[in-house]
Amino acid sequence: ADARDLRSLVETLGVVPELRAAVDGIDALAELRGELDPLADLCGYLDDAIVPDPPREITDGGVIRDGFDAELDELRATAREGREWVADLEARERDRTGIENLEVGYTQVHGYYIEVTNSHLDAVPEEYTRRQTLKNSERFYTPALKRREDEILGAEERADSLEYEVFTEVRDRVADASDRIQALADAVARLDALAGLATVAVDRDYTRPTVFDPRETGRRGAADDGLLLKRGRHPVVERTESEFVPNDARLPGGSVTLLTGPNMSGKSTYMRQIAVAVVLAQAGSFVPAETARLPVVDRVFTRVGASDDIAGGESTFMREMTELRAILHDATERSLVFLDEVGRGTSTADGHAIARAAVEFLHDELGATTVFATHYHDLTDLADRLPRVRNRHLDATRTDGRVTFRHRVREGAASSSYGVRVAEMAGLPAAVVDRARELVGGTTPHSGPSRRPSTTRHGRRTGIPPARRSVTTNRPPTTGDPTPRKQRRYSASWQTCRPQRRRRWRRSRPSTISPDVQTSYSTDGTTRVA
Repeated sequence: ADARDLRSLVETLGVVPELRAAVDGIDALAELRGELDPLADLCGYLDDAIVPDPPREITDGGVIRDGFDAELDELRATAREGREWVADLEARERDRTGIENLEVGYTQVHGYYIEVTNSHLDAVPEEYTRRQTLKNSERFYTPALKRREDEILGAEERADSLEYEVFTEVRDRVADASDRIQALADAVARLDALAGLATVAVDRDYTRPTVFDPRETGRRGAADDGLLLKRGRHPVVERTESEFVPNDARLPGGSVTLLTGPNMSGKSTYMRQIAVAVVLAQAGSFVPAETARLPVVDRVFTRVGASDDIAGGESTFMREMTELRAILHDATERSLVFLDEVGRGTSTADGHAIARAAVEFLHDELGATTVFATHYHDLTDLADRLPRVRNRHLDATRTDGRVTFRHRVREGAASSSYGVRVAEMAGLPAAVVDRARELVGGTTPHSGPSRRPSTTRHGRRTGIPPARRSVTTNRPPTTGDPTPRKQRRYSASWQTCRPQRRRRWRRSRPSTISPDVQTSYSTDGTTRVA
């Protein structure tokens, strides 16, 4: 620590009495008030020792106040008196010698000197001893000036050394009080945190939650055993949006809530606001809601968002599975778990299977209260066969082709994700959006084939449907594809190739097949297209 650090400590300690006065009379903070030790003895000691605006470097001097150390004061007085004597010497010598341009100065190399120009050298007294010759002048010293120089430099050197010793003694005394200082810092930090939480609670209309321990109720899964938030809000999002739609949350202990709904409907925000409310409540804060009854949880687990670890060699899906593994290994029936679109980083079949298995494990083995957001709408049938699985969705309406996200949590499962509409809102090219909408409407499982106009080599639509041809490939059936084999569709534009290139095209791209052809698989693993 340097002198400025110690001076900052003095200023901080000076505020502590004001903090004690501010919390005086508040019973809930009586214990904390007792921990606000103003360290009056140390504060007074430092204030007496350190000047109000000390230099940054200790060796520069001028750190210790006058009057704190008698020996240091004496050395400073000697140096000060010597400099005053030198300052008066110039005027005295001008009067005595009659040399009007006589000057007294100082250099680090030669010390103090009396400088006389060449034009007045004949007026120099005999007691002047030459010290240095310059181009247009001579520099001299006198026995009296030499004695004063030795006094000044000696006193300053000894004062600097002594001042450093005194400062280290002051610093050591502060170090001896480090435990008291740290305890005070902890108390001030807690008071600061509580004041911040209180300010936010008042300014943003938070409510005091009822916090309970589910183990004391003895009724696992009962209506009064779970989490309840009425008109809950996200503390950050509500500050950044012009309008925020609050939502209720009822999560019975050990329940698994499957949350479906369109993209951008607010599923992730809904989960986050529940998690933040629980963390705030267990930290002792009010929560952003109209009413809150929250259980004590041992941990809050989240698997939200998507990111990879290039340096660690982990893909997005691997990172997702690693985090899911940690949750499934460490969560207990007292944990709160939030999973957002688990399984989206791999194939639909594999992702769906992993998501379903995770929900069943959370329900059957762990019993952790869980909110599971997903676009796998087939998962919602789990509510029909697992007693603690419930369906909720974020509401949206569609009128004349326009989708309105209402951001309201409703019972039951969502009917659609409106992904194509979100893609259109994001600004994808109209051709891509139109084709995606066409595929959703015509080539999804169990729907009829979609007629797509063929394209030329330059990408222009011709309006002529692709011809039917027979192609035999070595492409095996796709493992895990839930679509009936006879209804699989593949897109290609081989009919636009020149005749002399068709054979080569079929060899180089055996897996790209026209969207209007029917497929069947033979026992030898080849794919026949008609």
